[in-house]
Amino acid sequence: MSIGLARLREEPDRIRQGAIDKGEDPSIVDAALALEGRRRQLLGDSDRFKAERNAASRQIGEAIRNGAAPGGPEVSALRQASTDAGVQIEKMAAELAAVEAQLEELMLRIPNPADPDVPIGDESANRVVRTWGDILPKDATAEGRAWTRRPHWEVAADLRMFDLERGAKISGSGFPVYTGQGSRLQRALIDFMLDVHTAEHGMTEIWPPAVVNAASARGTGQIPDKEDLMYVIPRDDLYLVPTAEVPVTNLHRDEIFEADELPRRYAAYSPCFRREAGAAGKDTRGILRVHQFDKVEMVFFEKPEASAEALEWLTGRAEVILQRLGLAYRVLLMATKDMGFVQAKKYDLEVWAPGVERWLEVSSCSNFRDYQARRMAIRYRPEPGAKPELVHTLNGSGLALARTVAAILETYQQADGSLTVPEALQTYMRTPRVDPLPRG
Repeated sequence: MSIGLARLREEPDRIRQGAIDKGEDPSIVDAALALEGRRRQLLGDSDRFKAERNAASRQIGEAIRNGAAPGGPEVSALRQASTDAGVQIEKMAAELAAVEAQLEELMLRIPNPADPDVPIGDESANRVVRTWGDILPKDATAEGRAWTRRPHWEVAADLRMFDLERGAKISGSGFPVYTGQGSRLQRALIDFMLDVHTAEHGMTEIWPPAVVNAASARGTGQIPDKEDLMYVIPRDDLYLVPTAEVPVTNLHRDEIFEADELPRRYAAYSPCFRREAGAAGKDTRGILRVHQFDKVEMVFFEKPEASAEALEWLTGRAEVILQRLGLAYRVLLMATKDMGFVQAKKYDLEVWAPGVERWLEVSSCSNFRDYQARRMAIRYRPEPGAKPELVHTLNGSGLALARTVAAILETYQQADGSLTVPEALQTYMRTPRVDPLPRG
């Protein structure tokens, strides 16, 4: 379950309104409440019949001790009462199992209510909370000569950094092949991001599997909500990861932390796979919408009272990467209908790409509160011997590479067709500059 039955009973109006705010059908909340009422009724009735059966058993023993014949009418009547109670108990157990299965399925489809400070509405209600860096214009001047910044795919073609046509030949559209300095740039970004997050931000590096089982996908909320967006391996009942969030958060599924083990903060690289790469006919050029991309993900496990502050710190760690890369960006607080099914609060980081004159999302940083932890039974003890409580989970991209690469190519391109390598990457790239390659 994601919400919790106690919360469903105690806060039905807030949960119902939370569904409406996210554009989901609130009737599912009422259906879950009805099933929860029936579940509680069945449990009560079952307990009553168990008490009757136990009472009949005691009375049989007492009657026999008091001289009643084991086969006599008094004992036979008591045995029949015990048998009848047992039949009712079995009947209710069967219905209870069916009700609980239906209730579990419904509870998985109730969205996580947004935090009170989240704007209500669609993407038009998203709120810019801060910006950083200079917004470069498409038209520029170099050495007294005017020139125009080109889209990243044109820059990459001259520098031979990726090959979309051969990627399509191998796997289909949306699967780019990075070549030459493009491959090195991918590797440099991954190493740079992991080095900063581990050495400077104190995160533990994880290298997770690229496939997960259904329980893992369900735990983080990919299914049933986003099942159609995932690549499935039916023969083995496995899914290609859409993000390292899924395997890394599931590291601690069904585990209990001690209080001094929190916070637990990880950084992980993984390839990411998404079946739906965007609206048909939109952003088909370049690498803005692809089915496979690379990403460094940050995943946090926090005490509930610390998760709100942790989200701000997490978002700031993604900003550090953008600042080191010298890329202008803005931070948006996402509105309810644009933030996702499982998030309680989410910031998106969008980087400015002057070649296409657009903001590109390169990171989403989210607080799920106890929504994922409840699904995965991830808990902690506030103090030794205390009853376990649910942790809060958070994650954020630190960063997604495809659009980060696009922004670098469009920001650092030069009038002569070369590319200046961002200073933070020059040691990793082993060069300060990438020059066009001769044709032929």
